[in-house]
Amino acid sequence: MLKITSKEFNVTDAIRNRIESRLEKLNRHDVDMINPHIIIITDGPMFKVESSIKVNNGQLFAQAKHQNLYTAINAMGQKLEKQLNRLTHKPAKRTPVAVVAPPEDYSEEYAA
Repeated sequence: MLKITSKEFNVTDAIRNRIESRLEKLNRHDVDMINPHIIIITDGPMFKVESSIKVNNGQLFAQAKHQNLYTAINAMGQKLEKQLNRLTHKPAKRTPVAVVAPPEDYSEEYAA
């Protein structure tokens, strides 16, 4: 369930729809989003949008500031997409395999 909070003003349906549509783009990565929380703060003439989303592999956090609220929401969504893309396509840790040559006095008769 998406949670959107703001202390300074009421979150309208248009704002909620914009945030939901932006977060729907994250569903392309087939990752379960656990407790997504969006906070909208007014900082003078600027809007600051912060998001915190837990996923199976970790946690995503992004914030964006802009004079236009919808532009700040889009910027925050782009940052989340980058983080999620990096998290899902992160290659598994590979440990180098050491190749050991047999000793010089090795013969086939001692082989098991």
